[in-house]
Amino acid sequence: MSFFSDLPVEVLLDNLLPIMPISDVLRLTCTNKFFATLCSDDTFWKRRLETDYNFSGAGTARTSGWKFIYRGLFKPNVYVWGEKSCGRLGLSRFPKSTIRGGIPFPTRLQIPNARIVALVASGMSFHALDSAGRIHVWGTLDGSISALNSDGFSEPGKRADTPISLEMPSPTRSISCGRLHASSLDSNGHIWTFPSWGRPFRLQSNIFADNSKPIQIECGWGLSSVLTSSGDIYVWWPFSGRFGEHIERVKAEMDNQGDKRASVRPDGVIPCVTWILYENPVLLPSIPSLPDILNEGSADEKATQLIQIAGLDGHIIGLTNKGHVLKFGALGSEEESARGRWQYLPEFSETNKVEAAFADLELNPPGAVKITHVTANFLHFIAYSTGSPSVVLIGDVDTDHETKPKVIPSLQHKSIISVVLGDYHNVALTSTGKVLTWGAYSAGALGLGDPGTLAPGTPGGFATEERRLVAQERGYGEPPAVDVPTEVRFDHGRKTSKDRFCFSVAAAGWHTGALVIDLEKSDEEDEEEIEYEPEDSPLPRRRIYPIDGPGQTPPIIPFPGIFRIGHPGRGRGFMG
Repeated sequence: MSFFSDLPVEVLLDNLLPIMPISDVLRLTCTNKFFATLCSDDTFWKRRLETDYNFSGAGTARTSGWKFIYRGLFKPNVYVWGEKSCGRLGLSRFPKSTIRGGIPFPTRLQIPNARIVALVASGMSFHALDSAGRIHVWGTLDGSISALNSDGFSEPGKRADTPISLEMPSPTRSISCGRLHASSLDSNGHIWTFPSWGRPFRLQSNIFADNSKPIQIECGWGLSSVLTSSGDIYVWWPFSGRFGEHIERVKAEMDNQGDKRASVRPDGVIPCVTWILYENPVLLPSIPSLPDILNEGSADEKATQLIQIAGLDGHIIGLTNKGHVLKFGALGSEEESARGRWQYLPEFSETNKVEAAFADLELNPPGAVKITHVTANFLHFIAYSTGSPSVVLIGDVDTDHETKPKVIPSLQHKSIISVVLGDYHNVALTSTGKVLTWGAYSAGALGLGDPGTLAPGTPGGFATEERRLVAQERGYGEPPAVDVPTEVRFDHGRKTSKDRFCFSVAAAGWHTGALVIDLEKSDEEDEEEIEYEPEDSPLPRRRIYPIDGPGQTPPIIPFPGIFRIGHPGRGRGFMG
């Protein structure tokens, strides 16, 4: 007599369990120890997350705990905080804060009839991906320009004050954001770019052969790029050169057709007017010959190739399958790219050099290092490894082959699985679901609490009681930057604390978001006692410079949250 358990393990894991209803899988775990162990296989649950929830875990270095994430994705919560301008938080009501202009603590954002599994931030907006592959957006894709009430979302300056969804031809699998645009990969492997939410174009080129299947889409500050399975990188620029000119021609043609405004429907959906752009993107040069940093040296070793990329302002960071970190510069435009080249960054890649950086700070040496993940935004990038050892190394656009990484002691050996960057604030996620932030206050983007009510000297609070009282009285002020990564709590406005687990974070500009699982069962939000601002309260005028002490009156301007002082020499006149 044959038994179900007599089947090869590979057949069970690869062929039968993936097509069984989850309820049957759970019943199977109760039959005996063999099936209890088999049905707890991490790889199986990771696959089921992709097929059942459209969740890949991309953007983090998570390697385990997929069954726990699967259970939590039944009802994930979206939290947002930071700058309020341009509708970027998507909230219909704002909780009260003594310091105006931003929300300095995580606030739950309701997105009805959607299970959000991925969250990405752009310069003045958020993009969320749900389990059905739909894209939800809120804020303003380009808040530096305005749009009329009669305009549709064919205009990038059109504002979505609350979440709306994009109607696309096929489900979306991954999305990445630059400052004023986004790009995505769909279920058919097609590449899309959004210079506006209403008129995305599909990049069509004969260069994407079978051996060059797109595996990662990645936006830098003003560029889009794709990494293929062969390790090649292709780049295009939606706002300049031949791509920008092509897009502007199509836009002008469509502007004369009233049915192509992409106005939002009553059901909160933008019927996207999609089109195809036939252009070949720029192929970056192959990476140079690199040293053997893992001391393997076997003739059977796989060839060294890029497996991951990260985009920032005019540069791309690359990571190889062996843990080499590289940087390609001169990507401000297609013309500049011809002068660019790859630079290998040994200080971010080789164990002895990373150990030297640790020794300089009298930190415990990390042991054998292999970088497993890179991320970037605006002016900075992060190279990090998960597991043991867990290291986090920070670089910027000026980093070269001799530059030593910045090492923050409190981020090392902490199992960091994701790091995201705003313009001037930073967010890290641990494998245990904790969120840590540091950097500039950025209108509350650190999320550490209302600085007007925090005790002086507390991270996120003012340095002294005198400064706290002055800021509280005036309703504006900026606490000092936080140097030590500090944990963000998700229980603001609750009668009692509640244990929560964060599985994804997003940041850009001056805002932050997170996807959070409740670890304790309870009725909706009946325990929260959040006090909201009056709906007709006037918008506060925005300051440009932070208050550094009592008696100083910062200059103010009449249009809140639009103009900011940018990075010196980079022409960043608008707040990101």
